[in-house]
Amino acid sequence: MMTEITDQVPQDAPGAREIGFALPGRYNASRILFDNLDNGNADRIALTGPAGTQTYRELCAEAARWGHGFESLGLRRGDRILLFLDDTPAYPAAFFGAVRAGFVPLLINTLTPPDLLQFYLSDAGAQVAVCDAEFSSRFNAEACQDTPLRTLIVVNGATGDHAVADVRISGEWLEEFATALDAADTLRGEMAFWMYSSGSTGRPKGIVHLQHDMAYSERAFARSVLNLTPDDICFSVPKIFFAYGFGNSITFPFSVGAATLLLPGQPKPAAIFATIEQYRPTVFFGLPTLYTTLTKAEGAARCDFSSLRMALSAAEVLSADVFNGWKQLTKLEIVEGLGSTEVLHVYLSNRTDKKKLGAAGLRVPGYEIMLRDKDGREVGDGEEGILWVRGDSATPLYWNRPDKTAETVREDGWIYTGDRFVRDRDGFHFFRGRADDLVKISGQWVYPLEVELCLADHPDVRECAVYAAELPDRRMTLKAVVVMNCAGFDTGETTRRLQDYVKAKLLPYKYPREVKFIDELPKTGTGKIDRQAVMRM
Repeated sequence: MMTEITDQVPQDAPGAREIGFALPGRYNASRILFDNLDNGNADRIALTGPAGTQTYRELCAEAARWGHGFESLGLRRGDRILLFLDDTPAYPAAFFGAVRAGFVPLLINTLTPPDLLQFYLSDAGAQVAVCDAEFSSRFNAEACQDTPLRTLIVVNGATGDHAVADVRISGEWLEEFATALDAADTLRGEMAFWMYSSGSTGRPKGIVHLQHDMAYSERAFARSVLNLTPDDICFSVPKIFFAYGFGNSITFPFSVGAATLLLPGQPKPAAIFATIEQYRPTVFFGLPTLYTTLTKAEGAARCDFSSLRMALSAAEVLSADVFNGWKQLTKLEIVEGLGSTEVLHVYLSNRTDKKKLGAAGLRVPGYEIMLRDKDGREVGDGEEGILWVRGDSATPLYWNRPDKTAETVREDGWIYTGDRFVRDRDGFHFFRGRADDLVKISGQWVYPLEVELCLADHPDVRECAVYAAELPDRRMTLKAVVVMNCAGFDTGETTRRLQDYVKAKLLPYKYPREVKFIDELPKTGTGKIDRQAVMRM
């Protein structure tokens, strides 16, 4: 099996030269963790939180066990391993164990339903999966049908119902393996791990990342924006399976010997406040939706935020209300940025000493940014254009999707983002929308037409229209206008029923937040839905 992928951006590209980034041709991404054994950090805390505390020495030992365990299953170098895990110490241990042994972990959203899980397993050809006990029933007959999955490894509890014959319970199974493991002799341009897009416009896309990508994103973003030290404790509410959370919780703290605070389960405000007070993090990562919830939550004013020195946000536009509300609550100004899974982390960011409210920020060193019009002409300051980005952490391809790769990964390694921006004379970039119909809801891309088609399939719905609307605080939301087949229904109960239907058929975050019922949708002269009229209703 070919696991080497030719780098789209050469190591001496302008971005790499700018940040002094250079790695040997033979490089394994597990060094992000394991180098702490040799640089004086072995007995420092690597992980802390409700799920347990581990030093770097202990975490490396667990990762080595995982690597040996995967090898014992007969996997070959480059084989994929699906990770379906919450934020506990098992996640980084399994991830780094797989990478160190030369395998390729897939980081999968734990909200994924069985039918989509079946696609991931089939698309990646994953023979092994690792999941938390609470998710093991997700690997049912529907999820496992016509897939190569043959081994399910269950962690953090006893196994439940599943459709895989070979099940290993990690606590018992891993004990037999050695606590030291040499890194596989991988190339810097070899596959290291994958993440999947949300699948808003059809099938999800497998986003391939290479062995050097983690180190590059740390050199580019973390060193220029975060300035972490070994004394920092990083707390990312966005989960590890998101690219944003992955950098926050894994790449950046481990690169400098800092600690990561992991919070499993639903990140409800009370749990977040209690975690901050008990474990005293210094750097906090969130999203505008989360900051909105926290500033308005019961108990916010009583929480002691004094340990925090920095708060960061990404994925959505940060409004003045949210910014000011958080500052009033914590005395901290949120540092806003923008990135993507394709580039692995943030490539536009404000700074603590250089910021403009409402801006995605300045170019992060190591990344080249261009704004081009629809004809490909580069535009200047004050002109609207589509953002293109290039840097050595960018994906070279979508797995098995040459059509989508051609749309996004352009000549010389440029990534076409589809985001429309305006850049001011100071270099700050302001988001102006999408070149297509994709919108971000709660930090994740959603295609309104997909939700509309799902609702239209409901037996009680005659017709409907779904569209994105901007809230007063500048966040985006989904609204649905629905014509039902019957009259005299309870609007509150029916709204909840339709929202639950979308959550079950798609992913939970894709449901319409507002549902309006009318007798007839407005139509154009050709009989099509008049969407402009719908949006004015």
